[in-house]
Amino acid sequence: QDGSITYDSIDIKRIKKDDLRKSLAIVLQDTHMFTGTIMDNIRYGRLDATDEECIEASKLASAHSFIRRLPDGYNTVITGNLSQGQRQLLAIARAAVADPPVMILDEATSSIDTRTELHIEHGMDRLMIGRTVFVIAHRLSTVRNSNAIMVLEHGEIIERGDHNALMALKGRYYELCTGKAKLS
Repeated sequence: QDGSITYDSIDIKRIKKDDLRKSLAIVLQDTHMFTGTIMDNIRYGRLDATDEECIEASKLASAHSFIRRLPDGYNTVITGNLSQGQRQLLAIARAAVADPPVMILDEATSSIDTRTELHIEHGMDRLMIGRTVFVIAHRLSTVRNSNAIMVLEHGEIIERGDHNALMALKGRYYELCTGKAKLS
């Protein structure tokens, strides 16, 4: 009911909504693809992006190789022809072309196979460089390389640290990583 949210020490109530939205990108578990081509869907992250910038974003997101293999490459019209993993890679490319200072990755690898997860993790790792990224994940491999991991339980932060510090603590995170506890 009270409190404030600050963004670089500025109350978000004082930031224009359009400016705030442009400074954030979100990759969700359930990705939405728009009617149009692969290129159109990547460009949706920043409407004035050039084809070259969209291609570079897809390379950064580890999406370029599968796009090249599509019948019409970047000009392939999206119908129902993409796997969940391919859709996730496109969503990451869309976020990459926006090039925001802050990203939120919400369960971006939760509904995909292990092989595709590795591609997405490589894309996310490259995307995280030089920006603030919030990764929300149940798959612990997704957060392993994070600078700060916060373990939540019943809405409370119960542990905080990087992977090595949390493993040394031998608390809840350690239990989850070693299979000695189940996610709740």
